[in-house]
Amino acid sequence: MNFGIDRLLAEPELRAPLNGRRLALLAHPASVTANLTHSLDAIAGCPDLKLTAAFGPQHGLRGDKQDNMVESPDFNDPVHGIPVFSLYGEVRRPTGAMMEPWDVLLVDLQDLGCRIYTFITTLRYVLEAAARHGKAVWVLDRPNPAGRPVEGLTLRPGWESFVGAGPMPMRHGLTLGELGFWFIETLKLDVEYRVIEMQGWAPETGPGHGWPLGERIWVNPSPNAPNLWMARAYAGTVMLEGATLSEGRGTTRPLELFGAPDIDARAVIAEMQTLAPQWLEGCLLRDCWFEPTFHKHVGKLCAGVHIHVEGPQYDHAAFKPWRLQALAFKAIRRLYPDYEIWRDFPYEYELGKLPIDVINGSPILREWVDDAAARPADLDALTTPDEAAWIETRRRHLLY
Repeated sequence: MNFGIDRLLAEPELRAPLNGRRLALLAHPASVTANLTHSLDAIAGCPDLKLTAAFGPQHGLRGDKQDNMVESPDFNDPVHGIPVFSLYGEVRRPTGAMMEPWDVLLVDLQDLGCRIYTFITTLRYVLEAAARHGKAVWVLDRPNPAGRPVEGLTLRPGWESFVGAGPMPMRHGLTLGELGFWFIETLKLDVEYRVIEMQGWAPETGPGHGWPLGERIWVNPSPNAPNLWMARAYAGTVMLEGATLSEGRGTTRPLELFGAPDIDARAVIAEMQTLAPQWLEGCLLRDCWFEPTFHKHVGKLCAGVHIHVEGPQYDHAAFKPWRLQALAFKAIRRLYPDYEIWRDFPYEYELGKLPIDVINGSPILREWVDDAAARPADLDALTTPDEAAWIETRRRHLLY
């Protein structure tokens, strides 16, 4: 199959509207062609394209920033002699000065299909800036590795943030190009927008179910996104960023597992199976031990649960990562009623709100976990209508 960047380079007729226009590129380490040439180098080497600037999102153009909330500076690219502006540094939205050197922004970002992954918020911000400044935005589309399934509560009004770009569920099931159309409609933007579509993307087909497994090489879009398995689990395990439990940062399988020094992993799995066995379908859970080399519980032996979605037991349609992680929180609350599950700090600079609520776009999930009387069916009753409404909303923006 061909990604958007591959088609732009291979098909002169797609590039024709860019003749004579100054181009900027928004990219990160996974912005590569089929032969692993970085898109910055590929576009700069195309004789009929004029590259005059570049942008880097969270973790930087080079992907060198390991943790969240670590800012990247602006710099001049030493090879191509163009300014590289950081959209996760002193600013999150492009300034007027950043908009000046270009006419068309090419967006080539590998997304993970999850609302909290900040690249989609950056897309929203550049679309809004382009509308204000009369600039154009082209998305060179890439697969959503989590595929088409939808899951999670819709972000509630007033809970927008850098990890909450708008009223969508946690797992949105769209490509970045498709999301651009949704942003334009939702925000009523007047902007020149185009998507260079992929060829041959088959999100319903296994074994990749969203990612062309065996056909394209996985490159980390952010430092702790090392493989497809993490992308599948991420819509659930990302909630651990708002919890005291380790999400496996500082191990070789980040965001595929969770744990802490003071829990009994086998008891947690057993309690999850008792509470809602249907929420554990499509994957295998394995109790394990790990010792993070950095981040939460660094240097401490943790009892953990590894979520396995890479084997023959994986069922793409049945797997519900958001519900699975919610259930893990619920099991821990029931086993250890006084356990301090929730972290309290200004997550993504949001003051006065618990990180778990910022992540979920409302307090609903946390309140369900902490309510001793609340059952899995109660969360389903809140979540299922949100999911159904989103599936209907997104229908008109599907390109594939």
